[in-house]
Amino acid sequence: MKVAMITGATGQDASYLIELLLGKGYIVHGVIRRSSIINTERIDHMYDNPNLYRHYGDMTDGGSLTDLIYNIKPDEIYNLAAMSHVRLSYDMPEYTGDVVGLGVTRLLDALRRSGVKARYYQASSSELFGTMPPPQNEQTPFAPCSPYGVAKAYGYWMTVMYRKAYGMWACNGILFNHESPRRGETFVSRKIAKGLAKIKRGETDSLVLGNLWAYRDWGYAPNFVEAMWRLMQMDEPGDYVVGTGESHTVAEFLLRACDVAKVDPEVVISGDSRYTRPIEVDHLRADFSKMQKATGWTPTVTFSQLVKLMVESELSGHEVRP
Repeated sequence: MKVAMITGATGQDASYLIELLLGKGYIVHGVIRRSSIINTERIDHMYDNPNLYRHYGDMTDGGSLTDLIYNIKPDEIYNLAAMSHVRLSYDMPEYTGDVVGLGVTRLLDALRRSGVKARYYQASSSELFGTMPPPQNEQTPFAPCSPYGVAKAYGYWMTVMYRKAYGMWACNGILFNHESPRRGETFVSRKIAKGLAKIKRGETDSLVLGNLWAYRDWGYAPNFVEAMWRLMQMDEPGDYVVGTGESHTVAEFLLRACDVAKVDPEVVISGDSRYTRPIEVDHLRADFSKMQKATGWTPTVTFSQLVKLMVESELSGHEVRP
């Protein structure tokens, strides 16, 4: 049985990845950051699985990471831990750099020094491309314009450096936006779905958003964790863009969601400065042809299906699958 170690185990992506790996017969060790608030609800339904183990660790604590790798001796390491909210990264630039950037160095060096021959996956982000025009692929220059994007660029290049300098099996998945009913409530896709459900139930009468005209390449998170796993099964490591090849504005997401919820879009208040970025990323759209050619991966859930299942999940009170 293969053994996997996943950082950021309580997050959206990790919860789906854990489900995928357990289904493939893996033993999975999830690393959780200690918090006084219980935040394991995304993985609680797998609590009784004998092949899932939970550990406390932190990307700011190299010692804990070293101990985990040495004791677990994983075959695969998926680094999904991050302070992943782009807007908030402007308010916490130092912390973002410590976790998202230096955290990668701590984890890679812990792996190098442990002597464990594990494959390493780094969760990179389309925020690396910043203001570069679409479509973006592996040859597109990086132009990050947020503390989160800059920290992700650091983590990307450290992954490449450790691969070249030490012969480590380390890859980057440059993932574009991917959503699900498990998305954090402060992210715009989930905020729209949840907000419209509250309006439908009469719990509130408005929804406040920021910039409605940013274009994003939105996919379905379970599709994307399948891509992560496929990258880790390749003969040679590399760096790959993962997306859908389509882009839609926040306004399009909103209007489709309103149609599903049967809510008048006039209730939405947009342009609130609390939810806008100092530098906006206007248009992200993936060219994932390299990934598709190398692994055969392609997304299976359309934009319309994604919006529908997210809204229906909020309306019904349980996760809706495609």
